[in-house]
Amino acid sequence: MKKPLVGALFTVLLLGAGIAPATAAAGHDAAPGTVKAQSRPQEQIKPKAVNFAGTVALSNCSGSVVRTPDSQPGDPALVLSNGHCMESGFPGPGEVVFNQPSTRSFTLLNAAGSGVGTLRASKIAYGTMTDTDISVYQLTSTYAQIESTYGIKALELNTAHPVQGTAITVVSGYWKRTYACNVDGFVYRLKEGEWTWKDSVRYTSACQTIGGTSGSPVIDNATGKVVAVNNTGNEDGQECTDNNPCEVDESGKVTVREGINYAQETYGIVPCIGAGNKFDLSRAGCALPKP
Repeated sequence: MKKPLVGALFTVLLLGAGIAPATAAAGHDAAPGTVKAQSRPQEQIKPKAVNFAGTVALSNCSGSVVRTPDSQPGDPALVLSNGHCMESGFPGPGEVVFNQPSTRSFTLLNAAGSGVGTLRASKIAYGTMTDTDISVYQLTSTYAQIESTYGIKALELNTAHPVQGTAITVVSGYWKRTYACNVDGFVYRLKEGEWTWKDSVRYTSACQTIGGTSGSPVIDNATGKVVAVNNTGNEDGQECTDNNPCEVDESGKVTVREGINYAQETYGIVPCIGAGNKFDLSRAGCALPKP
């Protein structure tokens, strides 16, 4: 799992200094590992221009303003990032952060990648690094207020399991960089140090993400919807160590893919969000770990 970056680099970003290359950041969201998906022929995909509108820069990571299909304009907006990007530090295995107060700020980006304003959290609605690697912040602003003030709409979370072969773009608000590749496949269990994630997305080799891209939305080019959140990659070819996740299949076989990066699926978040954009882990279909 790539370590979150320090605030000094964030200052450089805000001042518009040189932008470094980007790779996958650490750990994050996954849906149950039993879901199977059919391959989507790449030639059927007509890539759309993916831009930075709706993405955000955190002090150490990337993120995005997201909504479910049922979110309403008057609902408090949500920001999606990684669990390992939370200001409280990495949650331990089995730990879930739920409705914890937060005043964290996020720099909202427009389509061109320019910062247009600051959004502020009221709480961490949900965060974990167990089974998945996600954090979801509730903001003090509604979707309607953000759109009225900045002309920017939230990105929609897809409700279906991603599909192998899909053309995707990883959009980093921290580095103001994008990475285009395809979904190479799915990993039954992805193990890194103390943490294990289920049904992770493996990118094709073209997505060479770096530290600071943690929490970036992974966007389906054909629909413009968020299908995963970027979180880690194997840096040195080591097996199952920090910054060197390994793949484990149903039989327990371990595979190491040096230089390959990964994301956690996000469709499993949607059933856990009810009216008013409130997390309700008892809702039907919600399989996220509970506190």
